[in-house]
Amino acid sequence: MLQMNFTPDLVLQWKKHASKPWACLALAASNVVMCNDNEPNALRDLKSGGTVGAILTCPLEVVKTRLQSSSITRYEVQLTTVNGPSVARMSPPGPMHCLKLILEKEGPRSLFRGLGPNLVGVAPSRAIYFAAYSSAKERLNGIMEPDSTQVHMVSAGLAGFTAITATNPIWLIKTRLQLDARNRGERRMSAFDCLRRVYRADGLRGFYRGMSASYAGISETVIHFVIYESIKRRLLEAKAAHHMDDEEEASKDASDFVGMMLAAATSKTCATSIAYPHEVIRTRLREEGSKYRSFFKTLTMVPKEEGYRALYRGLTTHLVRQIPNTAIMMCTYELVVYLLNVGLLYPIFFRN
Repeated sequence: MLQMNFTPDLVLQWKKHASKPWACLALAASNVVMCNDNEPNALRDLKSGGTVGAILTCPLEVVKTRLQSSSITRYEVQLTTVNGPSVARMSPPGPMHCLKLILEKEGPRSLFRGLGPNLVGVAPSRAIYFAAYSSAKERLNGIMEPDSTQVHMVSAGLAGFTAITATNPIWLIKTRLQLDARNRGERRMSAFDCLRRVYRADGLRGFYRGMSASYAGISETVIHFVIYESIKRRLLEAKAAHHMDDEEEASKDASDFVGMMLAAATSKTCATSIAYPHEVIRTRLREEGSKYRSFFKTLTMVPKEEGYRALYRGLTTHLVRQIPNTAIMMCTYELVVYLLNVGLLYPIFFRN
């Protein structure tokens, strides 16, 4: 699995170049390495935990993507009216029905379609994102009001734009694999098969389909970080007021990181609920042979043909998957930043 390699050298370089955005990005990208048996136990455990998390949540990701797609099979549902007689209505399956259909027709292996690209893409994507966010925030603090809402919004937007542009081809391959529904016994499309098909059909431009929807999705990231930073600031102010009589500044403890996890979960729920339609539009744009060609055209076509509820298909599944992941990710990020600041990263990550 690809992950960040936190060597002592990297820690020193990161702190030395913290004010240089592209230096941070280069350091992040250059230290994405394969996990091996010679690594210290604590670091290896963190990598294993990330791998296990991706594997466990992969079925939810597949179900969500299938629900978002235009190829989802609709079923006739009988609805009773006020006057008595029932009327037929075509309706897509719910998450549990979709899960059942996948298991019955394709087998359990299909619930893990796209896992490979996901494991390959998550580490560099997050490394690029957090490096860009931290660096942009530090630069903007010298231009705008430090730690203001504007600083967090612009930093999150720049970080999202950078990460999306760098990794979109990986996520396109993942989406195509997840939508590749094959009956039991049929040959499944591999990631390399998908690469060849995309290139033959659309050339290099084909790997960037859906990127416009991802750019629109930056709004979710901006909303998430603005709410998160606001809640975190209030938590820190409350703690500072509680310890105002202490001679020394109170150090962080377990309750601080629990508070940050709750702040991350709350902010992610709000942001996702507001900006979720871009997820559906992105999936439609990435479908093979899709009739959808642009973000705004898809945004108008989907409600017109399927109703506005179609823009929120898979939302519940997405929240179940994303909220715990985001809470853990943000808490880990805050912990690493804290350990870097107090010089405790080396003994935590490299003890045997």
